[in-house]
Amino acid sequence: MAQDTAVPKLSFQYWLNKAVEWGQTTTLESQQDVCLHLPKLQEFLQQIYESLKHMNSTTAIQRFPLIGQLLGRLCWNPFVVGYDESQKTLMWCLCCLYSKEPQNPVELKANSWILSLLCHLLSSSEWGANKVGTGTFISALGYTSADYYSKLVKNIVLSLVTELKGNQFNGLNIQGRVSDDHVNVVSLFCIPLITLPDVTPLLEALLTYHGGRSQEVLSSEFLEAVNETFLKKKIALSESAILSLWLRHLPSLEKATLHLFERLISSQTSSLEEVACIIKDSLLPKAACHPAIFRIVDEIFKNALLETGGAPEVMTIIQMFTRCFVQAHQKDNKQHKFPLKAYFPHQHQPLVIALLKHPFDLSATLWSQHLKYITDMLKAIIEDKSIRTYADLFESWFLFVHFGEWADIAAEQLLKSEDESSDTFLWLLAFYYSPHNDKEKRTQILVEARAVYDRLMMLFSCTTLSVTDLQAAASTKTDKRQPCTKHLVRHLLISFLLFSSGGHKIAQEFISHVILASNTTNEVFGLLIRTAYRFNQLGLKNQRAVKQVNELLQELRFTD
Repeated sequence: MAQDTAVPKLSFQYWLNKAVEWGQTTTLESQQDVCLHLPKLQEFLQQIYESLKHMNSTTAIQRFPLIGQLLGRLCWNPFVVGYDESQKTLMWCLCCLYSKEPQNPVELKANSWILSLLCHLLSSSEWGANKVGTGTFISALGYTSADYYSKLVKNIVLSLVTELKGNQFNGLNIQGRVSDDHVNVVSLFCIPLITLPDVTPLLEALLTYHGGRSQEVLSSEFLEAVNETFLKKKIALSESAILSLWLRHLPSLEKATLHLFERLISSQTSSLEEVACIIKDSLLPKAACHPAIFRIVDEIFKNALLETGGAPEVMTIIQMFTRCFVQAHQKDNKQHKFPLKAYFPHQHQPLVIALLKHPFDLSATLWSQHLKYITDMLKAIIEDKSIRTYADLFESWFLFVHFGEWADIAAEQLLKSEDESSDTFLWLLAFYYSPHNDKEKRTQILVEARAVYDRLMMLFSCTTLSVTDLQAAASTKTDKRQPCTKHLVRHLLISFLLFSSGGHKIAQEFISHVILASNTTNEVFGLLIRTAYRFNQLGLKNQRAVKQVNELLQELRFTD
């Protein structure tokens, strides 16, 4: 092979002898000798690399049995690694010797040794500044040790980044200077250095690098480590780098989504504004502007909803994430971005478009009309005889959950609109809390909800009320009220307390003696912070209901 004759054995032995000689003495003469030979040494190292990059690790060792000794000695010589591009060439040579799939203990040990050398070349903490001669060399340059190694790391990183970006333009050209296997090794040796700020440009260059093969170029360990470190806020990466990470490594995207979900469930947030900040800070809403990422995140939320039996807290998280996603999509200035309806391709498109119209984008006088439009479409879909499975029904319900603000608006409009609209709004709330495809069950829920609603409306204009009056209105003749019906009734009760003539007078007492005693604090708290968020978004400040919501939230926070 042409590559075999590129590096004569005599030349190899000459440089190995020189490396041994330089490592044994630290006199001024030996240092001068190193400097004198550096240009020729760099040419030799480049020849070595040009030969190695066409071989696998086994062939390379057979061709150059002493290659490890030579590279190992040169890597610890500060004059060599500090000269021009020598350190970068040493790195690529080491990468060529790395066994991607080690077959025996010897290859495993060799891999470990190579990684330690690679880390040594980038890690300032492991450089031998205390070695005899090294400190003198640094001082002669006019640097402190910290300054020197910081600049050296930056130079090495810059050189590697330039190499990677330059290789991108080669496309499928296999004669490119950096092979995919070598890039894989570079990603591996970056793992212990991930938190070094100076290494961040290299991390981003790797994350946005795509080789000439269809399979993943970067090591999964590297991708997992970067994601883990990012989630712990130990590094800051560009949005494009994070997007590339999640697109190329599904486990990282799943872990990021679950990390966000767990954080939202466990954190004691006092407002939806705080929830929105946490969601946006995760970068997931922006990343979800890519349809592939949106579908995966949405699937994880769907599973969470199923596993928790439609817990109200989970529904609120899905609604806020959707809101943040829509906002990110609207701010996305890409020329060719997907329309919002494309993120729900299997749903009834007129319904998707109607739900995407946010309440804040409409005059409050049009809410009732829009709710009727949404309800009519949902009814038509559910009563369609071709919808024969619960899975089909669930998909329509899950779509509605994304835009649950409309359910809150429906509960509010029930107490403010004409009686002729109440059937529509009650049906929508019943569907929101219980997406049964059993007509008999749905009818039973509506009957119970209608009875409670009628009794509440009889009290709506009363200026003097007692907690007993409200409990009687919400009571049932049987003890078999379904959980979904209980959710609906509590939603009606909270709306009554906020918007009726006398509800505000007994609101705090009702919360203290009824809600806290029934162990439904989290659910009611969720209803209230959603209402407070809606009021804030609408710019409402002085109305009685606004003050009442804030007082009730304060009451619940105090008792928590």
